[in-house]
Amino acid sequence: MPSVAALYRYPVKGLSPEPLSAAQLTPGETIPYDRAWAIENGPSPFDPSAPKHLPKTHFLMLMRNERLAELTTRFDEATGTLTIRRAGALVAQGRLDTADGRRAIEAFFDTFEADELRGPARVLSCPGFSFSDTAAKVVSLINLETVAAIGREIAAEVNPLRFRGNLYVAGLPAWDEFALVGKEISVGDVRLTVTKRIDRCAATTVNPVTAVRDLNIPKALQRNFGHIDCGVYLKVETAGTVAIGDALIPP
Repeated sequence: MPSVAALYRYPVKGLSPEPLSAAQLTPGETIPYDRAWAIENGPSPFDPSAPKHLPKTHFLMLMRNERLAELTTRFDEATGTLTIRRAGALVAQGRLDTADGRRAIEAFFDTFEADELRGPARVLSCPGFSFSDTAAKVVSLINLETVAAIGREIAAEVNPLRFRGNLYVAGLPAWDEFALVGKEISVGDVRLTVTKRIDRCAATTVNPVTAVRDLNIPKALQRNFGHIDCGVYLKVETAGTVAIGDALIPP
């Protein structure tokens, strides 16, 4: 039976994934703290008092800023602190709920991304808002068998983290996740609706280990499979916990 092999969240848009053993889900919401912050790349129309979904080009992100993959970040829920390391060395740290803490993080990116910033870096957030690539609050699912099939087709090892998913599922035949669109599934004690396929951009060309653009995944998908999709979005329908090892039960 298909099951959850790995579980991740991405507290800051464009920065590194954080592995989880379990996550508490709420109807109509993302995994807690997923894309809860973003680093503004120059002035944007984002208004924390009236937050609206904006194109990802307003923020630092892997599609254009592959250097971000050199960083390993961790968010501590208890203290609200973001820690950033590069090649194992601590390069920045700050509490995201304080002005001084955010400024410490912004100062790092002002230097680290100096040649790619369109203005001063600014840490953005709004309670309950997610800086996801899609306006809907969703959880993303990546089928590890599909990733393996892509790798076989292009004769290359494809790291599943290129797709920056939340739930990574093993034991589901390659591409079978697409047949679940429009249907309700269960993972652990949570019911979720599979809403749509995920089309892929140049962020997937970046190797998450080396920070080098070494595989053109969208081009390979189009050439070999006739589309640029990998993974699906899920809408959380019921509250509950998902954890590594939980079975995915199709309709």
